[in-house]
Amino acid sequence: MANIILVMGLPGSGKSTLSNKLAQKIGADHFRSDEIRAKYNDWDFSESGRRRQAERMKKLGDESRKTYAICDFICPKKDYRNIINPKYTIWMDTIAKGRYEDTNEIFEKPDNKLDYHFKEFKSDEYTKIIAKDLIQFDWKKPTVQMLGRWQPWHDGHYALFERCYQKTGQVVIQVRDVEGSTRGFDQEDNPFDFEKVCENINQHLNSKGFTHGKEFIIQLVPNIVNITYGRKVGYKLEEESFEEKITKISATKIREKLRKDGKL
Repeated sequence: MANIILVMGLPGSGKSTLSNKLAQKIGADHFRSDEIRAKYNDWDFSESGRRRQAERMKKLGDESRKTYAICDFICPKKDYRNIINPKYTIWMDTIAKGRYEDTNEIFEKPDNKLDYHFKEFKSDEYTKIIAKDLIQFDWKKPTVQMLGRWQPWHDGHYALFERCYQKTGQVVIQVRDVEGSTRGFDQEDNPFDFEKVCENINQHLNSKGFTHGKEFIIQLVPNIVNITYGRKVGYKLEEESFEEKITKISATKIREKLRKDGKL
C-alpha cells in the first residue's frame, strides 16, 4: 500500500503540472482524476458521482505498489478528502475561481492542517521542496549506478543490487527506454514498459527491506548503449562475477515462461 499524496485545488490551478513533475521526481504513481473518469466512462458530477470518484481514487492509491501514489483531484469537499485520507495534502490555491461554476459553488477551503499550501504557479520550485522532504536519498552522496533493461527484474539483478548497495549505501537504478523496441543483438524482446519495470523492482526490493527514495531511486533514461568518459575523473567501471546459480538466471527464459503461462 502506497502513501497517498492528494494534490487538490480548483480546475486550472496547476494540479496536474505539479503532479506530473513530482511523480517523475519521486517515482510515484500518478492518478489524474479526468483520466480515471475517462477510463471508467463515468462523467457523473452529482454528489453521488463525486463521492464515487473519491472512493475510486482512494482504491487506486491503496492498490499502488509504489512508495507514493499521487491523487490529482479537485476534491472540492471535506467529505471527499476524508474518503481519500491522504498521508500528505497539497493545496494548489493559485486561483480564486475555476472554469466550472458548479465546482466553484461547492468548493470548501481546507480547514484542516495542510502539508503544503501553494499560492503561485511555481511547479519546479514546489517539486524540489516536496521531494526534499519526502526522499531521504542523498543526491550529494557517492552513488552506484545500475543501468539496464530489466525485462524483467529478477533474482540475478537483485544479487547485483546487493553488491552495488554495499559499495556506497545507495543505488540509482536506471531503466533504458526500450519497451517494444529492437535494440541490437539479444535485446530485441522488450515487452515491459517503464511503469511495469518500476513495479517489479519496487515490489522485490520492498520485500527485502529496501525503500524507494531512501536506499535507491529509479530513473527512466534514453536507450543508452555506450558509456564514455575522459581521463580518470573519479568513475569506476566494474563487472561483478557471481556463482553459477545466479549467472544461470535468464530474463529470456523468464519471458518465455510468462508467455507459455499466458501472463505476457
